[in-house]
Amino acid sequence: MNPCVFIIFPLLLLRLETTTSNQVGGGDDNVVMKKCSDKERRALLDFKARLQDPDETLSTWRSEEEEDCCKWRGVTCNNQTDRVIKLSIISGGLEGEVSNSLLNLSYLTHLDLVDNSFHGIIPTFIGSMTRLRHLDLGLNHFNGTIPRFICSLTKLRYLNLRNNDLNGTIPRCIGSLTELRHLDLSGNSFYGTIPPEIGNLTNLQELSLGSVGRCRVENLHWLSHLSHLEVLDMDGISLAKQNHWVDVILSLRKLLFLSLDGCELSQVMYPYSSSFLNSSSSLYFLNLRNNNLTSSMYHWLFPLTSNSLHILSLSGNMLDGIPKYLGNLCSLETLYFDNNSAVVNLPDFLNNLSSGCTSLTLQELFAPRNRFIGTLSNETLSLKNLASLDMNSCNLGPHFPRWIQTLKNLSYLDIANNEISDTIPLGFWDMWPSKLTYLNLSSNNISGKTPDLSSNFGNNSIIDLSSNRFYGPITNVSSTVALLDLSRNKFYGGISFLCQIVHGFLLVLDLSHNLLSGQLPDCLWHFKELKILNLEHNKLSGTLPTSVGSLIKLEVLYLYKNNLSGELPLSLKNCKRLSFLNLEANKFSGNVPVWIGENLSRLYVLNLRSNSFFGTIPLQLCQLANLQILHLSLNNLHGPIPSCLDNLTNMVQEGSLATHNVHSYSIEWFYSVAGMYFVLPNKYVDHAMMEWKGYERELTSTLRLLKSIDLSSNNLTGQIPSEVTNLYGLHTLNLSKNGLLGEIPETIGQMKQLETLDLSRNNLSGEMPLSMSSLNFLDLLDVSYNSLSGRIPSSTQLQSIDPSRYYGNPGLYGPVIGESDEVWGWFYIGGGTGFATGFWISIGALLLNRRGRHAFFHFYDRCKDLVYVKVMVFFAHLQRVEHR
Repeated sequence: MNPCVFIIFPLLLLRLETTTSNQVGGGDDNVVMKKCSDKERRALLDFKARLQDPDETLSTWRSEEEEDCCKWRGVTCNNQTDRVIKLSIISGGLEGEVSNSLLNLSYLTHLDLVDNSFHGIIPTFIGSMTRLRHLDLGLNHFNGTIPRFICSLTKLRYLNLRNNDLNGTIPRCIGSLTELRHLDLSGNSFYGTIPPEIGNLTNLQELSLGSVGRCRVENLHWLSHLSHLEVLDMDGISLAKQNHWVDVILSLRKLLFLSLDGCELSQVMYPYSSSFLNSSSSLYFLNLRNNNLTSSMYHWLFPLTSNSLHILSLSGNMLDGIPKYLGNLCSLETLYFDNNSAVVNLPDFLNNLSSGCTSLTLQELFAPRNRFIGTLSNETLSLKNLASLDMNSCNLGPHFPRWIQTLKNLSYLDIANNEISDTIPLGFWDMWPSKLTYLNLSSNNISGKTPDLSSNFGNNSIIDLSSNRFYGPITNVSSTVALLDLSRNKFYGGISFLCQIVHGFLLVLDLSHNLLSGQLPDCLWHFKELKILNLEHNKLSGTLPTSVGSLIKLEVLYLYKNNLSGELPLSLKNCKRLSFLNLEANKFSGNVPVWIGENLSRLYVLNLRSNSFFGTIPLQLCQLANLQILHLSLNNLHGPIPSCLDNLTNMVQEGSLATHNVHSYSIEWFYSVAGMYFVLPNKYVDHAMMEWKGYERELTSTLRLLKSIDLSSNNLTGQIPSEVTNLYGLHTLNLSKNGLLGEIPETIGQMKQLETLDLSRNNLSGEMPLSMSSLNFLDLLDVSYNSLSGRIPSSTQLQSIDPSRYYGNPGLYGPVIGESDEVWGWFYIGGGTGFATGFWISIGALLLNRRGRHAFFHFYDRCKDLVYVKVMVFFAHLQRVEHR
């Protein structure tokens, strides 16, 4: 869970009045729906016709003449003139360019297209819509520069262009829009100077310039003219040369929200002047994170803090503690102190916070990833209203921090990754009956029996006890849990407790890497919202229950390394959102179902490795255009390799999809400080044990980069279809240990991304294609134990392969395995020729040279006599020995 979500809360409150008037199809009290003119109806239909609308947001916009466009979703008409005055389509999923037909809505005052996928430049016709008072094009994909015609819309009160792809400089003429109350240019790629003419917008209440790109401020004094300003966001803009910037902020008496994230404040030599020492601000929210600030900053922070301050963020700095005056802020509810690089004394830190009235008001303390030292005694802390505590990765171990038990109002607790090697104290699980909505104790070394997880948790709760040493059977679990992660412990016994989770909130269930056994209970119809189901590395047995087909939103199913058996249930085809299916290392049997290819079109990983599937590879698998990992090895499959594999589009294309293995989900989480629910986004990243380059390793974020086919260790026959070589993006191809015959396809060299190619232990024949020399990324090649012949193609990659990867091919030769066959033939020819030549040269010399000839035969006679005498003496000696 990301606590940064809470930072936006004050901004949401401050914009409440604005956003409520911006809802799709909304209007105010003096506006009613009436029949619009034909001209405006046709304009809206033309606008719709040029867009893609996958979510059918504009389904009520119909072309029948009797249709009244004033009743269409997102359209508001004036109650007297019947003219369209407001078009508001928020988060509609629309994609395309904005049609200039909207120019025919000549009375439009309100155009809100925020959070869609519109693209192209900002339409020029908007410059002619002079009645506009509200223009919101934020959260789209508009590009180019801010057009100068924007400056002609002098009646604008609201202008939002945030989070687009705009670039160039911010036009100085924007200072002419003096009626503006709201200006948001954040999240773009501008450069140059922030125009001081913005200081002319004296009616401005909200100014958002955060993350605008490579922009700088020449002089900050223009800000002091914005006396009505309530919200100011300048994240990412360097203020390193802005002396006395604190004075400017203090001059804005109505300012409630100030965010200066990453503004290089530590480089300012004189942040304030003495004349403002006795001033104080009315700030409700103050964000100073990521500025490399040290504790010397606390002397100028003091005037920016007051009893109006509710939320303070000091994260990502170099602070070694907090001053005592922060403990006297009688309205402070939330403190962010995460990711500070200096060593912080934990007892002093907590005691300073609880020394004054802050102890009565502080509800949220987010201080993960700090270098805390010191041990806090077990006395009761006086932080009585504290509801959220995040001290993830703060070195709180090795003992369990028992002082946490004194915080009796907690609903959010995160003490993960703290090197705690201890047992849970008695009574810990009974501290917060029905209050906890978030508990994270993961990545410690906490031991103990299985806790009762049924009574302490509220609706949509999040429970993460992963990577510890909890043990025992799991018996009681909250029926309203949304995320349950008990992985990497020593839990054992059955999983019938799943039938207790009946309220349908469950989104993520991870019980992997335990000792769980027994069958999967047939009560999965409760889990209609479940997206992630991970049961790998257990001892589960039996068949998959039919109710698995009720998991209609399931995206990931991990059952790797269990003892599951039987055929896959037909109901599994209802899980049409599955993108990752890993059934490796079980005992599943039957034919590979044809409905996998027909119904599970989103699959990018299909891993059926090491099971007992039989029959042929169904041609329907070729319909899985998104597939990039297909592993069917170690089964009993027979027949040919399908020639249609080049229909696997994702393997044909080079590169990978950026977010292919990331699954987004949102949990509606109760925010106790605000007393309301928020939808919090989260992500789950796929992982899998994969054999890559000869080694088995666990891949996570890099999994999306791998494109692999493994059909090894089956009984496949026939030739390798040439169509396989059209998979240009493939990294790994393993066809080893089958009965394949024929030649290696000549076009295999066009698979230039191949890093691993294993064709060993088949019946392949013929020569290795010359095109293989162009496989420049090949790290592992194995063609051993076939019937290949001829010379190994020459290339740096092929010559660097281990010679054993060529063994078992008697007719194969080349420098990498020692020259053979043809080379030895030439050796014998050369040797014979040399012998014959040397012999006849010697004989010729004896025939032509008389003195030499006499000397040679005289030497020959002497040698012959000597050898004869020696031999006769040797045999006479042997006879004497025998007679003895």
